[in-house]
Amino acid sequence: MQEIKPLNIIDQKNYLYWQNKIIMYIKEFDIRWSDIDANKHLGNSSYIDYMSHVRMSFFDENKMGLKEMTNLGLGPIVFYEHIYYFKEILLEDNIKVSLEIAGYSDDCKFVMFSHNFYDDKGKHLAHCEMLFSWIDLNTRKLAQVPSELAEKIKRFPKGKNFKTLTKEDTRKHGKRPIDLV
Repeated sequence: MQEIKPLNIIDQKNYLYWQNKIIMYIKEFDIRWSDIDANKHLGNSSYIDYMSHVRMSFFDENKMGLKEMTNLGLGPIVFYEHIYYFKEILLEDNIKVSLEIAGYSDDCKFVMFSHNFYDDKGKHLAHCEMLFSWIDLNTRKLAQVPSELAEKIKRFPKGKNFKTLTKEDTRKHGKRPIDLV
């Protein structure tokens, strides 16, 4: 079995450690007026926006940003984002949004991230599990992951509940399209 070397992380301010090991990537945010809905708390779409921002920052910091993905002719494509809300987030709150690698398939074609929202005291406010893959930007179909990208993904810091994803894991919710015609 080939040894997988850890990422060479230069800017470590956005990483959280546990027992001298990186376990999550984390970013802090102030809530913006435009993020609040009619109920005066963080709107559903804002959660998705914050998580997307964290993912793209993580990719950028790990040399997998827009430029690198464009050069490979690939883009990340989300299959689902399941959000669980524990406590509302208000305009005056400061939050931290984390990213953990929850799993990936052997070929890294499928990757699962876990996102968590925390207040500035560390109270857990929401959780999201999301599954994504890679789209070929020319054919608009799922892409095979080039070996250099797979090697990078396998060096990502893994969450404490990391697992290798199987085909069954990618279909565990059993949803299929049902056309109108």
